[in-house]
Amino acid sequence: MRFEISKVLDAIEGRVCTDPQLARAVLDLAEIIRYQDLDGGRPASTLRLGMVIDALARSMEEDTVPVYAVVHRGVLSDADLTSNERMVVRRWADDGKVEVLDNPGDRMLEVADLLGLPVLSRVRFDGLRGRFPWLVEQPGRALAPVPGAGGPVFIAHVGGGHTPVVGSPSPAGAKLLTREWRCSESGCTLFGGGGGGGAFADLAAVDRVPSGQPPPSLRNGVPTCPRHGSRLRDAGPRPRSEVLAVRVGGLIRRRFVLTEEQPVMIGRAPDGSGGIMLGQWLNDEARRWISRSHLRLELRGADVVATDVSTNGSGVRPGGSMAEADRIPLAPQQSRVLGTGDMVELYPGVQIGRPGELPTGAPYNPDSVMSEAPTMAMRLPR
Repeated sequence: MRFEISKVLDAIEGRVCTDPQLARAVLDLAEIIRYQDLDGGRPASTLRLGMVIDALARSMEEDTVPVYAVVHRGVLSDADLTSNERMVVRRWADDGKVEVLDNPGDRMLEVADLLGLPVLSRVRFDGLRGRFPWLVEQPGRALAPVPGAGGPVFIAHVGGGHTPVVGSPSPAGAKLLTREWRCSESGCTLFGGGGGGGAFADLAAVDRVPSGQPPPSLRNGVPTCPRHGSRLRDAGPRPRSEVLAVRVGGLIRRRFVLTEEQPVMIGRAPDGSGGIMLGQWLNDEARRWISRSHLRLELRGADVVATDVSTNGSGVRPGGSMAEADRIPLAPQQSRVLGTGDMVELYPGVQIGRPGELPTGAPYNPDSVMSEAPTMAMRLPR
């Protein structure tokens, strides 16, 4: 069972991030792990984070939905967690996948405000509605995870709806995200140039992609490192980036960030790091058609350039049109700039494009992070 739980935690690790372009909701890990009524299990369990992530994916009808987790430092030594769980959370902290703070305060709401994300919490926030008026004015921006027949479901604090609502970044957030920031503390995993400074420093990333920096905390209007409390230095404009997504069978399966510094290879099983592997979502015929490395995407200035590097070629759906008469062939080694609404189709039903231009259109079949969880650790309420 310990091995199965470790596999689940590894899967959950792929769904936590502090990247403002990929995170789809924000939560407080210290709160989530104590929702004992979700599974009737131990007083605290990190597996409940996986249950809430799965619920978010079901609600948004989208796979691989990452969450932005704020964590009280006390969780790192919480005796109600297993030693393995504490080690995993420390690793997430050292890798900059979560924000570990001595006093999280209202950081969760600040992140939601700056990025326009929904908040997943049972806290009422009554005293903070003046500072964050969207808590009342935008139903679906704050939702409580509660037990459901097939796992957690969400109930909005206002209006009683069940679907998380994504808003727009605040003006301050939009401005902060145009700049790159540096913390004066050496080894800062959020705003430093290197990896972590904790027990897993040797395993942490050597350098954090600038486009993936979290939003600074604003203290008296001054950009501040939320972890160290030190004033951040403006290191210049943030590199240009573009968020794209993979849609397979009418469902968005994964979002990813394209930067000017690093092209992205997409295919059945592309070689090297940073590639987008599609094989797990393809049927047998699609696997035969789509090459291991099929499409290369590059960001050149403001243009997204798609180059076919496959054996069989691809096609472009201009403006998202699914009419066969509109489809533009993309032959091997041919390139094309993707205009507004354009999608690259590697095979019928397998498309790449901007997520806002890839509406879902199929019954949702979740790719659960909890698929490896031992059943005795998940006693769902009837």
